[in-house]
Amino acid sequence: MKQARPVASEPRLEIAHPLIGEEEKRAVLAVLESGQLAQGPVVAAFEDAFARWLGVKHAVAVASGTAGLHLALLAHGIGEGDEVVTAPFTFIASANSVLFARATPVFADVQAGNFCIDPARVEVAITPRTRAILPVHLYGHPAPMAELGEIARRHGLLLIEDACQAHGATVHGRKVGALGHTAVFSLYPTKNMTSGEGGFVTTDDPAIASAIRTLRQHGEGERYHHEVLGYNFRMTDVAAAIGLAQLARLDGFNAARRHHAQILSAGLAGAAGLAVPGESSSYGHVYHQYTVRVEAGRDGLRKRLDARGIGTGVYYPIPIHHQPVYVERGYGGQSFPTAERLAQEVLSLPVHPALSDADLQRIVRSVREELAG
Repeated sequence: MKQARPVASEPRLEIAHPLIGEEEKRAVLAVLESGQLAQGPVVAAFEDAFARWLGVKHAVAVASGTAGLHLALLAHGIGEGDEVVTAPFTFIASANSVLFARATPVFADVQAGNFCIDPARVEVAITPRTRAILPVHLYGHPAPMAELGEIARRHGLLLIEDACQAHGATVHGRKVGALGHTAVFSLYPTKNMTSGEGGFVTTDDPAIASAIRTLRQHGEGERYHHEVLGYNFRMTDVAAAIGLAQLARLDGFNAARRHHAQILSAGLAGAAGLAVPGESSSYGHVYHQYTVRVEAGRDGLRKRLDARGIGTGVYYPIPIHHQPVYVERGYGGQSFPTAERLAQEVLSLPVHPALSDADLQRIVRSVREELAG
C-alpha cells in the first residue's frame, strides 16, 4: 500500500480559516464598553449596510441562516399542506426549514456541472400543492435563476433563495439575494463573511420584512404586545459588530477566493480522475468551497492529504433523502442519481483568503502526487 509522504516541517492548511482582525476586535470592544449587548443600534446599522451592499430595500438580521429560512417561509404564509421544491444535495437545514414550517419538502435533482438544482427536474416536481421553489446557491455558485424564475412565474410560485453560501455571488452582474422574492444568508464562522453566528433575510417587500421582524422577536409588534406566535431569533450587537467589520472586507475576501480558485484550477487541470469546478457563463462564483470531483477513491485521497497536513471537507457525504430523519418520513425510496453520485465524489480543498500562493501550489502538488501514486 502506498504511504503518504512525510511533511512534518510544513504547517497544516485547514479547510477553513476565519479572518478576524483588529477591526473586528475594536468593534466588539466598543459594544462591550457601551453596555448594549443584545439587539440594538449596531444590529440596525448592520442591517442598513448589508441592504445597501446587496442592493435590496430590506435586510433583517436573525440568529442564524437556519432561523432565516424558517422565518422566511413563515412570513410568506407557507405551512401545513404546502410543498416546497428544493435540492437533496446541500446542508440539511435547507430542507429542515420546510419541515419547521410544517410544510413538505419535495426534492429535485441537481446538475453535476454546478452542483445546483436542475430546472428541468424542478418542473416535473411541481404539483398543485407547490407554493415555492427554494434553490441553493451551493458552494458559492449561483443556481440557474433565470430558468427558475421563469418556472416560478409560469406556475405562480414564490422563489426563495438559499444564499447561505453565496455572499457576493452574481448572475449577470446582479448579486444573489436580490434575485427572488426573498433570500437568506448565513453568517456562520466558515462562510465568506461571519458575525460569529447569525444570518439575514433580504427582500424588497416591506410586508415580508415587517413579518420577519415580528417573528424574530417573540411575535411582538410593539413592546410586550404579541400578535402571533414568534421566536427568539434575534442577533446581538456583539455579533453585528463583527459582521459590520467583516462586510467592509467582504469584496476583498471574495476577490482572494476567486484568485485562489484560479490558481487551483490551473494547477489541477487535466489531473487524471479529477474534475475541477466550473463557472457558468455570466455567473460570478465566490468559492465558499472549492469543490472537485474525484472519479474513484475519494476517501482514500482525503486520508492521504490529511497525512500531508492538508485539510479537506466532504460537503455532503449523505444526500438529504438518505438521512435517517428523512428515511423515517418516507423519502428513503426516492432516487436522485446525480445527488447520490456527487455525494461519493465531491472533495473540497482549502481556498480561503488566509492562504498564500505557496500554500496553493503545495495543495496542487500534493493532490497531483497522491493521484499519480
